[in-house]
Amino acid sequence: MVYSDKIHLETDIQVKEIMRSNVKTVDYNATVVDAAQKMCSRDIAGSCVVLKNNHPIGIITEQDINCKVVAKSICPNETLVKEVMTEPLITVLPDIRVEQAIKMMNEKRVRRLPVVNAEKKLIGIVTVRDIMALGATINELVHDLGEINRISEERGVCERCGCMSDVLYPIDNLFLCLTCKEDELL
Repeated sequence: MVYSDKIHLETDIQVKEIMRSNVKTVDYNATVVDAAQKMCSRDIAGSCVVLKNNHPIGIITEQDINCKVVAKSICPNETLVKEVMTEPLITVLPDIRVEQAIKMMNEKRVRRLPVVNAEKKLIGIVTVRDIMALGATINELVHDLGEINRISEERGVCERCGCMSDVLYPIDNLFLCLTCKEDELL
């Protein structure tokens, strides 16, 4: 952990630990309708990685379809994915840290990073949603640590009389035993 004017939490969590391996894909010669149907046929719509000869070359997103096809009144049945996909495809390796992936997403202004192996074969995808879920998990863990700390502060030495107590009460920025608490409130 590095301390500065704001707290910076560094983790060694790698992208491969949070990526999803069930990536929606579509061939670059498929129509936009084919891509849209693939996006709608699964639980989470949003994008398809575009493949050419089984290698990822681009991505087509709901935004691509809306802005490049629907908004321009272009026929999706007659438009090929390769004509409207976003390229070049920005990918990451599975062993980079999540922190690096976040920085890359910010720099490149993307919400999805396909994960490829050393041979450039698609093995997964990590999205902003995946990273947010990780953040929620970390927040829960930090909350649990806070609870452990709070419980340990409930017992100890009274800061007024110096006696050991199983329960301390926070009164005026002091932890007081029951006797000193009652004296304070009188």
